[in-house]
Amino acid sequence: MNEEEFREGLRSEMARTTPPPPLSTGAALGAARRTCFRRRALWASLGSAAVVLAVTGFAAVATPDGRVYQPAGQGPLGSPDTKEPWPTGPDGQPQEDRTARAGSKYEQGTHLLSEAVSVIPSGYTTPEDPPNQSAEERTLRTHQAQFEDKVDGVDVWSYSSSVAVAQGKGTGRVIVEVHDAGNQLPTEPCDLAQTFWGMRGECQVETAGTTRVGVVIRPTDDDRLDQWSAYRHPDGVVVFVAQTVRLDESRPALTKLPFSVPQLAALAVDERFHLR
Repeated sequence: MNEEEFREGLRSEMARTTPPPPLSTGAALGAARRTCFRRRALWASLGSAAVVLAVTGFAAVATPDGRVYQPAGQGPLGSPDTKEPWPTGPDGQPQEDRTARAGSKYEQGTHLLSEAVSVIPSGYTTPEDPPNQSAEERTLRTHQAQFEDKVDGVDVWSYSSSVAVAQGKGTGRVIVEVHDAGNQLPTEPCDLAQTFWGMRGECQVETAGTTRVGVVIRPTDDDRLDQWSAYRHPDGVVVFVAQTVRLDESRPALTKLPFSVPQLAALAVDERFHLR
């Protein structure tokens, strides 16, 4: 959008918020980075670009209809600013922001992407981005490691991976997101599932082996995803697995989702996604 449209969007968003939410620079920037990852993965399917508001250190992310999307866990507004320095990076210095770009946390993100590619069913392909594209330009295979919070003195991270899935002329997407033990997400299966990306939907509890998994089989009013599952391991690690038949508006959609509901539930408890 041009500068005038940006200003008008900012004024409209601020006018709709009464009273204005307290500014939280660290949490807001963290949420914006998470949403940047998700925007690369899915927001092309909305048919227009997301609006990013960034004014003197404050950032929030909204779609053209005014809805602000939040990741699982703390949202971009109303959270207290962290007084702790950013986690230490691989060079021994504090990171510049919440996203790891090297080191063990970054490697966890790349590992999660590799595991996500490995579970795609036979009959589907997983196209790759051109090798000359930067990480910011990639949309077919993406990953991210994100510092979420410090709980009882322990850093809590989340890891996201997104894989384009193709069959015939159609292309969809499979997404895996993992949250470290110590996260503050709900325990009950469907309550947990309803926190994913701030989305709501028709949820049912599936049994995978001896475990109970929350699976949203149909979103209420949000078409970013078609189905997703959620599971909290006994040690507190949380896994979300999501799928959608459409990658973006420029490509035909898949004729069917890659996984059945029981398969989606089983993936949430799969040890390959149980990052420690």
